[in-house]
Amino acid sequence: MHNQKFESCIAACNDCADACDMCASACLQEDDVKMMARCIALDIDCAQICRVAAGVMARGGEAANAICQACAAICDMCADECAKHSMQHCQDCAAACRRCAEECRRMGSMGASA
Repeated sequence: MHNQKFESCIAACNDCADACDMCASACLQEDDVKMMARCIALDIDCAQICRVAAGVMARGGEAANAICQACAAICDMCADECAKHSMQHCQDCAAACRRCAEECRRMGSMGASA
């Protein structure tokens, strides 16, 4: 089955998307929401690209390599931003983003046909 080689990356992308959604939602409940604006925006962008990447990998799509590379870059941005905030939801999100970025770089370097 074509998507088995992507299994760990798909799981990391789905976990990251969930963590980003939870982080964005929790950030909206913080006292200074305006201070969290960049975190929320990156959470949303990261969750979206993670879901796209997971879907393309699940289908064995030929764009998986390029999308995984883009996903890794956005996960890195989101992780860096979340890591700046001490709230547990941000720290959890940063960790999930770092795991996802690592998996996406690994998959991207393998290529869709590897």
